[in-house]
Amino acid sequence: MNLFGIGVDIVDNSRIKKMIRNKVFLNRVFSNYEILNSTKIANKTAFFAKRFAAKEAFSKSLGTGFRNNLNFRDIVIKNNKSGKPFFFITKKIKSLINKQFKTKKFNFYLSISDEKNYSVAFVIFQK
Repeated sequence: MNLFGIGVDIVDNSRIKKMIRNKVFLNRVFSNYEILNSTKIANKTAFFAKRFAAKEAFSKSLGTGFRNNLNFRDIVIKNNKSGKPFFFITKKIKSLINKQFKTKKFNFYLSISDEKNYSVAFVIFQK
């Protein structure tokens, strides 16, 4: 196992609660899939806060943050049938990783969690 990077982020849920009221923020940060999926969720603050933290942790695992044409909307979080979160890897992400790390074979592992006041995400990026 080759470890390319790890990333972690913690978010104050009250901050996200205020921000998700703004449609411009929602559309700048979250994919259409994520916004549509949120309609099925009762606690929208936790839903969006965990995904915001996951996007930040993802960018940190790359070691770049949001640079080199990487945007929040490029990073999409989905869940498998049992609810486990994962990153949906787009062609743009594949291209960025291939350019920076010179590989087409890689995996991301994502863990997200929340409590009343905070949401946290942890990402492992490996070959």
